[in-house]
Amino acid sequence: MIEKYQGGPVGVETIATTIGEETETIEDVYEPYLIQIGFISRTLRGRIVLPSAYEHLGYEYNEK
Repeated sequence: MIEKYQGGPVGVETIATTIGEETETIEDVYEPYLIQIGFISRTLRGRIVLPSAYEHLGYEYNEK
């Protein structure tokens, strides 16, 4: 999401298509964990990457 979508917002269907995974798997398996550790957030416009994920992955965070 950081590289391809500049951190979002991006819809879950788009994410699923990009990584070749079922939407339900993303929502039920991956997303709860990433939200819990503070790496992504769900918004009305789509999923966004939070500053802690940028830091963890070594990317510079530029607030939009």
